[in-house]
Amino acid sequence: MREEFTYASTDGIHTIHAVAWKPEGTPRAVVQIVHGVAEYAGRYEPLGQYLSEHGFLVCGEDHLGHGLTAKDGTFGYFGPQNGWDFVVRDVRRLRKLVGEHYPGIPYILLGHSMGSFLTRTYLIRWPGTVNAAVLSGTGQEKAPLVALGKGISGMVGTLRGRDYVSDLVYDMSMGSYNKQFRPNQTSSDWLSRDEEQVRAFQKDELCSFRPTVTMFRDMLGGIQFIGKKKNLAKMDKNTPIYFFSGDQDPVGSMGKGVTKAAQMFRDGGCQDVTVKLYPGGRHEMLNEINRQQVMEDLLAWLESKNF
Repeated sequence: MREEFTYASTDGIHTIHAVAWKPEGTPRAVVQIVHGVAEYAGRYEPLGQYLSEHGFLVCGEDHLGHGLTAKDGTFGYFGPQNGWDFVVRDVRRLRKLVGEHYPGIPYILLGHSMGSFLTRTYLIRWPGTVNAAVLSGTGQEKAPLVALGKGISGMVGTLRGRDYVSDLVYDMSMGSYNKQFRPNQTSSDWLSRDEEQVRAFQKDELCSFRPTVTMFRDMLGGIQFIGKKKNLAKMDKNTPIYFFSGDQDPVGSMGKGVTKAAQMFRDGGCQDVTVKLYPGGRHEMLNEINRQQVMEDLLAWLESKNF
């Protein structure tokens, strides 16, 4: 059963739109989706249905500046200041709200792309408050590049306005991903080998925006935060972590950034880290040509942890 609901954002201004896919009877566990840039929780309908059919309650919210949360506001914009903090605290608020309705039931975060960075931030800030985490389409850029991008984004925002959308900043970051798949059929070939899924993304009015420079600044600040050893050391070392990505995902540097991030977790003391790289897969493995196998592998991992 699919259910939509809302709750107050931690920014004190906006109302967060959320969705849940509920199984029959008492859930065996909760899987909370944390979505990526220029998408929203409703895009995970196939996963929500699949896992709910296997007894999981699946939920997710549309971040500030995204999806139905942003329908009356600015897309691609978290806020003037502390945007990353508000978004991750909105993730935390949903975890608490759902946990109150289903006390004592195992709870798993599943973050994709930017959502994986938010999930990694969550694991540092609230260690031990989830039973496991799944990280899809993640990576870890070199610290100097992240600092440079953050600095340029902040500077452009100061000069042109906080909600300015910069071709320069976009081309330096997300705009570079598609170049690795030339000759391109669309501007989003890097997402998936499934042309139908790529076309659906491009036609979706809730996915047709570019982030503002302020959002890039906030996100890069978040990536700086999760890359620091002192912060990684704050995570609960016993929380199982499952990384999955395509080995042709530019966000994960074609697999190298994924293995780097996983090693950072291990170096931080995490005891249970699993990595699954799919040959030929691009950024959105849950929308790839082998997505059924990806979902089955995810379910198998969850069940291997007795969820």
